[in-house]
This record gives sequence, structure tokens and C-alpha cells, in this order.
Amino acid sequence: MSVNILVRGSFECLTAETIPVPHCFTTRRGGVSPGYLSSLNIGTHRGDSPENVTENYRILAEHLGFDPGRLVLSSQTHSDTVTRVTSAHWGAGLTRPPLPACDALITDTPGTTLVVFTADCTPILLWDSRTGAVGAVHAGWRGTAANIAGKAVEAMVRFFGTNPADLRAAIGPNIGSCCFETDRDVPEALLAAYGSAAAPFIRQRGEKFFPDLKKINALALEQAGVTMLDVSTDCTACQPDRFWSHRITGGNRGSQGALITCLGDTL
Repeated sequence: MSVNILVRGSFECLTAETIPVPHCFTTRRGGVSPGYLSSLNIGTHRGDSPENVTENYRILAEHLGFDPGRLVLSSQTHSDTVTRVTSAHWGAGLTRPPLPACDALITDTPGTTLVVFTADCTPILLWDSRTGAVGAVHAGWRGTAANIAGKAVEAMVRFFGTNPADLRAAIGPNIGSCCFETDRDVPEALLAAYGSAAAPFIRQRGEKFFPDLKKINALALEQAGVTMLDVSTDCTACQPDRFWSHRITGGNRGSQGALITCLGDTL
């Protein structure tokens, strides 16, 4: 199984073979935003006009097949907070006030599309093949060290009766270990969280460290009982023409992200 590229005209996104419901990891390509936000910016606090952002979501909805009126956007702070959402939250962060701070969303309400944002951090999507419940996770290095991926799985077990063995997961583009240069504090936090199991995924070169956040989040999902996983090989910092990288742009950027729609147990 793998993460594949979907191209339609100027529009481009990535989709996971293991997840059959509407979903994607977005790229920069195929939207209407101008300048440094060019062109598929889905972030609402990056300096874009509300009209452009709304149109970009309409474009995504047209290509993927979801109702743009039933979106729920995360309100991220690099936390380990997982929020359960329902139809009462439709429009949050886009046409209605944002949710309280959270970095992962879960739902079993059919028609709901969850959205998390990234620009180097790790996006993770979850689909329960038995119940149809879904989850979307934003995992920066702090969230990764706090095991937000595992906590999202635990929340789906608690709220929806999910069996982790029924979950299909996908990890999207992030800053790869090729470019994610850190000081000692990052590997220390990751090793404190996962112990020696994380050590093979942290390279040291001189006084600097290069963690592989895709593999460490895959480890977190594996420890939570997930066995079916697709992982993108793309690095956001290596491909600035396709993705926004916070490090490359110095923060003068738009946002890509990950979306997934709950269809319930209709499949």
C-alpha cells in the first residue's frame, strides 16, 4: 500500500490506498490564492482573504466529494488534545468561531469532514473500517513527543468502540529527517516518550540531530495497535514548489493540510 498522487488539471493532492472514504493530503497546487499563498492555501490565519480560502475548500470539495458546509477545522497549538466533533460543530473555524485549542479531531457523524493544517509538521489520517469513524491529527515534534497519534487512537476506542486492528492510517508529507535539523532537546523528548524504540529513527551529525517524525509517528500508531499504514515519502522542505515549509519560508507562507470525511458504516 502507498500514498498516491491525484492530479486533475492544475489541482494536485495525495491520497492513501488504504483509506476509501473522501480524504487527501493537500499540496500548494490548484487553488485561487495569490502571491506567497499561491495557490491552494487552506489556512484561515495566513493573510489570505476569506473568499479565497472558501473557494479553495470548494475546489477541494468538488474534487474529493464532500459537503463544504460540513467542514470542521482544528485550532492547533502543538498540544496533545483530541476533540470529538459532531454536526453541532459544522463550520467551526471557517464560517463559525473556531473550536477550543486542539491538535486532533475525531468523529463518527456521517457527512463531517475533519481538517488539520501543516507546513512541516506531520499530518495523520485515521479511518475505522468497521464503524466508519475517522480522525485527523496534526503532530509537530511536541505533539509527537506527547504521543498525540496514540491518544487519537485511544479516543476513538473510548468514544466509538474502535478496535485498533480495524483502523487504516496514513501519514502525509512533512519535513523529513533529511532536513529536520534540531538541537538535543527534540531527541531527548522523543526518547523520553518512546524509549529505545525511537533511537533508530534519530540520526546525529556533529552537535545536531535529525529525527524522522514519520517513522516515530508510525511507531506510535503501531504501539497503539494499528497495523495498516500508508506513509508518504515526501519532504515539505525539499519541495517548496509543491508544499509550504515553515522553515524554508520563515513563516511567510500558506498552509496545506489533511482532510477526511466520515461516511459512517455505509461501506
